[in-house]
Amino acid sequence: MSYLQLVEVAFVATFRQLGVPLQRIRKARDYLAQKFDSEHPFAEIRLKTEGHHVLLDLQEVEPDADLGVLVVADKDGQEAWQGMVGERFAEFDYESGLAVRWYPEGKSQPVVIDPRIYFGAPTVCGIPTWAIKGRYEAGESIDEIAADFELGDEQIVYALAFEGVEAA
Repeated sequence: MSYLQLVEVAFVATFRQLGVPLQRIRKARDYLAQKFDSEHPFAEIRLKTEGHHVLLDLQEVEPDADLGVLVVADKDGQEAWQGMVGERFAEFDYESGLAVRWYPEGKSQPVVIDPRIYFGAPTVCGIPTWAIKGRYEAGESIDEIAADFELGDEQIVYALAFEGVEAA
């Protein structure tokens, strides 16, 4: 699975959690792929790059609109609440309208997935979380691992938690 496919899966999961039927998600994706000539439409935001809109904050065009209402660019012009869908968009960094980095636990946490670093493996400051886990499971202490990678203990503990390991 490519990084862009992974990004799309993340958005599909969010829409499903919000109760959007899979058939509606497929229709929206097909429409967006055709309309914006995109192979991975859920991984792109074109609001600022090409003048096309995947999601549009309704207040940008209607100042009296309710705060946080987004118009979804599909055939039906569905509305979504920014507080729900916007949370997923906030987990990504975009360059030229394309999602290039994903913070799966949110940007306040150190784990990032970037296809240009370790082939998209989850990392903390460029160090794969699997490498941190492997050293910890081999018996090294958090302090030793942190010193070797020049990371803080809290970053090591978070990487271990991300990998499903409870640090002692």
